Amino acid sequence: MANNTLPDNALESLRELTPSVVATVEGDKPYCTFISWLVAKDNKTLRMAVSTNARTTTNIRNNPNVSVEVFDKDLALSIQGTAKIIKEEIETITFPVAVIEINITEVNDNLFPGGTIKGKIPFVHIGDTEKAEELDRLVLEALLSD
Repeated sequence: MANNTLPDNALESLRELTPSVVATVEGDKPYCTFISWLVAKDNKTLRMAVSTNARTTTNIRNNPNVSVEVFDKDLALSIQGTAKIIKEEIETITFPVAVIEINITEVNDNLFPGGTIKGKIPFVHIGDTEKAEELDRLVLEALLSD
């Protein structure tokens, strides 16, 4: 059953950076990508950070319609909405990363009887983990700021 707000368990889950799949429109075709910088600002608003020159950002400039797939324990949601770039760059980051806000228009629960999700998409940093964790902290601060 569709709703137009995030359920409480999803809102709680999305208070931290959440690895997700984002679909945008490229011409007349869908384009999907994996992102790790997604949070809920509130139960009607998502924010994500994406490279300023990424295909996802370019697609949003041309067509604001997006869909985000979120998975967590006992949670499989397809979230549709309209996206807009609210910040072209995060000042505290040394490379161009845009902040994109998604106004939620529809939320669909995709869990089916007899199945569930065991947790978030497993995601870990490799390489310089201290630097990556610091970058995550800066992005999260930017996404949650007004």
